[in-house]
Amino acid sequence: MILVIDDHPLFCEALQITLSEALGKTRVETASALGLALELLRGGLEVDTIILDLNLPDVAGLDGLTRLRNAAPGVPVIVVSSMSEDRIITAVLHAGAAGFVPKHAPRDAFVTAIRAAAQGGIYLPQGYTAPSKDAPQDAERSALDRLSELTPQQGRILALICEGYLNKQIAFELSISETTVKAHVTAILRKLGAQSRTQAVRIAHSASFAEILRDRDSN
Repeated sequence: MILVIDDHPLFCEALQITLSEALGKTRVETASALGLALELLRGGLEVDTIILDLNLPDVAGLDGLTRLRNAAPGVPVIVVSSMSEDRIITAVLHAGAAGFVPKHAPRDAFVTAIRAAAQGGIYLPQGYTAPSKDAPQDAERSALDRLSELTPQQGRILALICEGYLNKQIAFELSISETTVKAHVTAILRKLGAQSRTQAVRIAHSASFAEILRDRDSN
């Protein structure tokens, strides 16, 4: 079972037909928003692979990818987007995606990405150049770069903080101890370079893939 999350009906339909034909009658479900996809997963929908569009109405930056990885642990998530900048791809991969396919890529690329993910591999688009390990780090990293360093659990906790949850409420929601929540919050603030929960929320809200493009254009 493959779950495609995208708010463009024509893209969903085309991808649904392509994957069903190429992968031998594989069932392909679609959802037009992240919230709908999460409802399906919480309702017991079992999927082998998820294809996620970054630019959904109810998604900001890497939040959708993080929440999906929490809702379906172990299920590879392949990201698709019309924005295929190297920095975007790098951030997505750092956040745990099993691959990135530009929306303008040939249909065969989506099939190849699905097969690579099924074998535990990672699909990289043609022309992608990974950052050099020897490249100097920017003194001021973008909010997206910093958010990509959070673990899935830390990402979920930050999302709940953004919704106004207190530590006790987060502990109940995630079925963990309040002490564990406090430890995660400390780690989140350190990774984001934030001095308070309020500042962490501002960083989370400011993270968007448009920011990466602005950073690139200003260099």
